[in-house]
Amino acid sequence: MRDHPPPGAGTVTREVRLGLSANAAQFGLLVAVNALVGGMLGQERTVLPLLAGREFHLGAYTAALTFIVVFGLAKAVTNYFAGTWSDRFGRKPVLVAGWLVAVPVPLLLIWASSWTWVLLANLLLGISQGLTWSTTVVMKIDLVGPARRGLAMGLNEAAGYGAVAVTALATGYLADAYGLRPAPFLLGIAFAALGLGLSTLGVQETRGHARLEAADRVARADGKQDHLHAELTDAQVFTQTSIREPAMSAASQAGLVNNLNDGLAWGLFPLLFAAADLSIARIGVLAALYPAVWGLGQLFTGALSDRWGRKWLIVVGMWLQSAALVVIALADAFAPWAAAAVLLGAGTAMVYPTLLATIGDVAHPRWRARAVGIYRLWRDGGFVVGALLAGIIADAHGIRSAILVVAVLTAVSGLVVAVRMYETYHRPTVAVEA
Repeated sequence: MRDHPPPGAGTVTREVRLGLSANAAQFGLLVAVNALVGGMLGQERTVLPLLAGREFHLGAYTAALTFIVVFGLAKAVTNYFAGTWSDRFGRKPVLVAGWLVAVPVPLLLIWASSWTWVLLANLLLGISQGLTWSTTVVMKIDLVGPARRGLAMGLNEAAGYGAVAVTALATGYLADAYGLRPAPFLLGIAFAALGLGLSTLGVQETRGHARLEAADRVARADGKQDHLHAELTDAQVFTQTSIREPAMSAASQAGLVNNLNDGLAWGLFPLLFAAADLSIARIGVLAALYPAVWGLGQLFTGALSDRWGRKWLIVVGMWLQSAALVVIALADAFAPWAAAAVLLGAGTAMVYPTLLATIGDVAHPRWRARAVGIYRLWRDGGFVVGALLAGIIADAHGIRSAILVVAVLTAVSGLVVAVRMYETYHRPTVAVEA
């Protein structure tokens, strides 16, 4: 199959093939782009919770976490539209639009004279992340086809969250040496410029790959997908992904709870560590350790899900996260916090790419981008729920109580997956280049 350009775009055609090796250059470029997307998020992980108290004098935890609420709400809603727009207008225009929205974010954080500026920056950051991260996910799924979907999601999320970790660590040291502003946010300016340039000049459209997979799609032998037809309305896709389809709905609730505890980690962990008189540099190490293990671990867990299956990696990963949160709530020193951060990162690595691969397994290629957007709507809604829930409980009963409540919710979410989800991965019967 050839990917034909729109009228007026010239006469060059490009052979469309599925598979990681057949699309290695574009896949690698998208990995680099998603690393820059993660870097834009990482610039806030260490510094912004500390800015809330030290420069803007926000005493209540709920008030200090409003930036995560705004970010999570904007990203969750934008995820939904990113999937719809990717199907309607193409993947690349949505990706470029996301980078254009990101450009003002570090500037607003540098020049913020009130907390309202910070909230505006996080509104734009959430919109940008929803457009860029969702689109890189969809484009990688398009390129690799069904055979290596778990590996593709592992590489995508490893790049993004590895960059979150590296940037969180770097901004911690920059803030320790030069202050909370502006030095840490200069990295964001560089990330936005590089991301916009690479997406505009280097990334190619991938809708043709989705069309090719759709044309070759055959019914699965176990019959689990026979009722999910190629043509569904937006409302039907939303209902299937959120409620009706067992695997996709179980994945959606697990994604929400996963990001609920990530919102907790982002907003309250630095404050918990600061209360123990850790330096900003050491807080930066702890803030980086969790996403570092999360990011690097996905290089392995995504590929393992293509061998072992999706379901039990998700279940065990949720329960491991719950155990790590309990340790963080009960500990009071750098070493046990560091060990728990490693466990939390490992559990998240088992879950994150596998949930996305589950959606890719079940959703038909013709509405897969919309299903990914809806799943990410629920998943990133977890930031909003986590920030509000953690802030309210922390104000009433303390940070440690908030962490323990989220640990219980995470364990229950793993149980829901164990009961409701069926195994979605079966080796493809269609010959596809790996």
